[in-house]
Amino acid sequence: MQALYLLALEPVAESTSDPKSYGFRINRSTADAMAQIRVCTSRKDSSRWVLEADIKGCFDHINHDWLEANVPMDRAIVRKWLKAGLIYKGQLQATEAGTPQGGIISPTLANVTLNGLERDLMTHLRVKFGIGKAKGLKVNVVRYADDFVITGVSKEILEQEVRPWVEAFLAIRGLQLSEEKTQITHIDDGFDFLGWHFRKYSGKLLIKPSRKNAKAFYHKVADTISGNKTVTQANLIRLLNPMLRGWAQYHHRVSAKQTYSRMEYLIFGRLWRWSKRRHPKKTTAWVRAKYFHSVGSRQWVFGAPVVREDGTRTIQELYSLSGTTIRYPTKIQGEFNPFDPKWEQYGEKLRQDRMWDSMRYRKQWATLYMSQSGLCAHCGCALTEETGWHDHHLDYRMHGGSDALSNRVLLHPHCHRQVHARGTVVAKPALS
Repeated sequence: MQALYLLALEPVAESTSDPKSYGFRINRSTADAMAQIRVCTSRKDSSRWVLEADIKGCFDHINHDWLEANVPMDRAIVRKWLKAGLIYKGQLQATEAGTPQGGIISPTLANVTLNGLERDLMTHLRVKFGIGKAKGLKVNVVRYADDFVITGVSKEILEQEVRPWVEAFLAIRGLQLSEEKTQITHIDDGFDFLGWHFRKYSGKLLIKPSRKNAKAFYHKVADTISGNKTVTQANLIRLLNPMLRGWAQYHHRVSAKQTYSRMEYLIFGRLWRWSKRRHPKKTTAWVRAKYFHSVGSRQWVFGAPVVREDGTRTIQELYSLSGTTIRYPTKIQGEFNPFDPKWEQYGEKLRQDRMWDSMRYRKQWATLYMSQSGLCAHCGCALTEETGWHDHHLDYRMHGGSDALSNRVLLHPHCHRQVHARGTVVAKPALS
């Protein structure tokens, strides 16, 4: 039931969302929030003060009366969801505030609750100070779900104007800021947000994985290694690789090389102790030869010899954190609406660019290319690296079209623009 109502509510929520809101929204991520903060703080004349805000128990304290009055859907249904209660350890507990626990519609309800935090604050400042002076205050709101930061030209502006307004905005919705976690910081001292540390060093902004995030990840890896003392080396690698790859991919949009190297050093120490413990009577050289190998120019690679299905031998190695490529993200346009037809072409290009590093997507692209004999589905001319290409959905995704290969074709970029501008219907090329 919640899924059905979400299908109708989500387009409305997207249309009314703040431009710099990035949590629980289609095609938006923490990387977009990070990129927006970089835009707001990286220049020499950018904001120097940051309000780090944290809402106290956001999902647990949203006012039910406010939700019923402001969420654009059937009030009776909303009331039943909100008042349904939850079962904890076999006991039914009443829910007098907050959104449905674990419900798929909860993130969207939370976004609806906090929408206006950016737009209404900007309107308030323009009315009070005038358009010109309000712009000079350099107030920018960047929000991800219930976490947000607000930049400002001075500490006084954030303390005396912005924070009181934010507290009043939240109070209407039954929410309040956490006194312990909400603070105002100078950019030269740095602040943490979404697992990253933002700080200017001699006027240059650097974004790195936060110490808290790195420490938590290291303890998770260390616990996995110490908790699997008797498993085979190959199985330990299978346990660790998804963790290492996921953490590295999350941070590969920031300046993480130094953190990667440090983490590899620490993990190597744990793996060396794991290896030595298994063979207390063997020499160091013997342990190294058994568990660590040379792969290309890399030495001391933790890996296990395995036999492929075709009978050839290879090394199943631990994922290399330092080998992760750093790629700074291109920020999504704030006004992008995945349900608005005028943004369909932009959305297709955005998806293509972000998915290109995925091996799964490249295989799909190769399948499309071969099925079209390397020709554009619109003009019939060759698709080359020089001409470029776009991945086009025959039935627009915002009209219910799927990502299946049967609903996608490759077009030249200029052909793609013509198809969208003229509303041309493109046919799926027949297999030759």
